[in-house]
Amino acid sequence: MQNIPPAAAAPARAAWVPIEQVGPRILLHTPEFAKDPHAAYREMRKEKYGSLVPVELAPGVPATLVIGYHTARRILTDPEHFPADPRGWQDTIPADSPVKPMLEWRPNALRSAGLAHARYRGANTGGLDGVDPHRLRDQVIATTTPLINKFCRAGKADVIVDYARPLCFSVMNTMLGCTDDVGNDVAWALARMFDSTTDTDKVNQVLVQALGGHIADKRAHPGDDITTRLLAHHSRLSDEELINQLVTLYAAGIEPMVNLITNTVLLMVTEDRFLTSRESFGTPIKDAIGEILVKDPPITNLCLSYPPQPIVVDGIWLPAHQPVVISMAACNNDPTVNNTDQFFEADWHLAFGAGPHACFPSAQVLARMIAHTAIERLLDALPDLVPARPKEQLIWRPGPFHRALAAFPVVFNPAPPLPIEGHR
Repeated sequence: MQNIPPAAAAPARAAWVPIEQVGPRILLHTPEFAKDPHAAYREMRKEKYGSLVPVELAPGVPATLVIGYHTARRILTDPEHFPADPRGWQDTIPADSPVKPMLEWRPNALRSAGLAHARYRGANTGGLDGVDPHRLRDQVIATTTPLINKFCRAGKADVIVDYARPLCFSVMNTMLGCTDDVGNDVAWALARMFDSTTDTDKVNQVLVQALGGHIADKRAHPGDDITTRLLAHHSRLSDEELINQLVTLYAAGIEPMVNLITNTVLLMVTEDRFLTSRESFGTPIKDAIGEILVKDPPITNLCLSYPPQPIVVDGIWLPAHQPVVISMAACNNDPTVNNTDQFFEADWHLAFGAGPHACFPSAQVLARMIAHTAIERLLDALPDLVPARPKEQLIWRPGPFHRALAAFPVVFNPAPPLPIEGHR
């Protein structure tokens, strides 16, 4: 059972007010927000916005950001009043809005409600539960070795480009039974989706072509992979539905994983309490991953819902068919609940969401294992790895949803290649 911090009494208000009148809208799509979102959350609290803040996800796209932990939990566990289906909203925003590819309706668990959500979630759960974590860990280890060997003698690398991103795509390709060519096409499309491209049609065209061909191949040549299990599931998903389950799995397994690995490495190589514990990696890595998930989660603002009718939350009127966005980062750091420095065993945080749309339990276990193994392998091989420039000079990618470095250059003493299993 989760150890959820108690809720404090909500502040009294003279009358209910519309969210538009709470205060000026905060822009979440600017480089300034990306550089230090936590400063923005602190400013929101300082200006007494309360648990709900009027924000803009992109030019002309208003939304409400939830920064109060207990308010977020109430919303996440109330799908009747806060369904995740965006179809009543998405046609009200500009057709070329950069957030549309990321947020538009797709036939998947993330963007559905009711029976459709249960059907898609059941199929995905069946696919993920068939993944053997021990075999997957072996796959992660086998993938890290050649990646590290490509740059270990150079004395420099980019943790994102040279390590975390190719690792995560390779692992996801294996889990889904996809070829490298399919994975590369999906990588192109997802990068533009997360970076808020306006080319929605091109993104969807690439995804449909690449994954449609992959599904046809798996139908003819089944294997021990998630795609084959989705094809065999009793829900009998159509090809369109299958494509969208794979898009969701790729999206959840790449961007958040890359950010979790990268941001945890950054924490460990810049904080003394981790630098002094290199002789025993097990606990420090687990601790660091837990701290990132609580204090600086890789996906900062998401878990969107769209109230079908105007509704009052904490004394504030929220309009119908306008996004309500959970700030996992702000809620995890809500001063009314976060009063400890012991994060590695935290089970109350919202980094994986909560309620019926929470990240699949098996996926949470696999995500922690992949991140732990990837970080352990990198720092074991290159124990003196440090950022190539001061932490304050690293640039964070703009975007309202992720906490992602644009680049993470590092330097280290050149090291010999790692032995490859079966080679002497």
